[in-house]
Amino acid sequence: MEPRLCPVRGIFAVPARLVLRHTRNAAVRQAVAWCYRGGSISAEPRINDRIRVPEVRLVGPSGEQVGIVPLAKALELAQEYDLDLVEVAATARPPVCKLMDYGKFKYESAMKAREARKNQAHTVIKEMKLRPKIDPHDYDTKKGHVVRFLKQGDKVKITIMFRGREQSRPELGFRLLQRLASDVEDLGFIESNPKQDGRNMIMVLGPHKKKTEAMAEAREAQAARKAERQGTTDAAPEHDTAEAPAEAAETPSEA
Repeated sequence: MEPRLCPVRGIFAVPARLVLRHTRNAAVRQAVAWCYRGGSISAEPRINDRIRVPEVRLVGPSGEQVGIVPLAKALELAQEYDLDLVEVAATARPPVCKLMDYGKFKYESAMKAREARKNQAHTVIKEMKLRPKIDPHDYDTKKGHVVRFLKQGDKVKITIMFRGREQSRPELGFRLLQRLASDVEDLGFIESNPKQDGRNMIMVLGPHKKKTEAMAEAREAQAARKAERQGTTDAAPEHDTAEAPAEAAETPSEA
């Protein structure tokens, strides 16, 4: 008889019995043993006919405790309510199952996860590089980028790059960093003081606003702009209709 191969990712061509014999990882051993018995690794809960236990602890549609009932009785109740029997706690003894609309449950869970990801704030560190003898116009451009980053709630890493003989004048870079920090002090603060790092001098600016606050303000501004555009669009036809009677009144009747 041909040995059964392990279907676990990364050890496909190894017989499952050898994996169980030599591996010490408990999670891998459990997964391999489950697959060897003919099971499958899935994050989805078992529902309806996929549940293979003699009895379950049943929870009703409204969360009420029905108690321990045979699987056939639980399936019969699910069919009677036109719902699904979903295994919500597979490791319990007996497993806990609930009567629910599984399709609706999956949809609502996906929407909640999407909303959570939408409102999730990730702190990002932006980087801006300057030269000690930067042109005033270039400085204003770089400062504008720093202002935009801080308004978005992101940290900004400012790097002064020294070349050649400029390395002997670190005070030039220090004064430039202090000037930039002073220009944006309304939006951010010095989170990491200027320090020399080889040929570069680095300073980190942190925003006064949190990322979530900046995102909320951006959404409010976008909604306000959208409402303003809609108001302008809706006001245009009203203006035309208001002028129409006046033009009609000025036109003399043929009678």
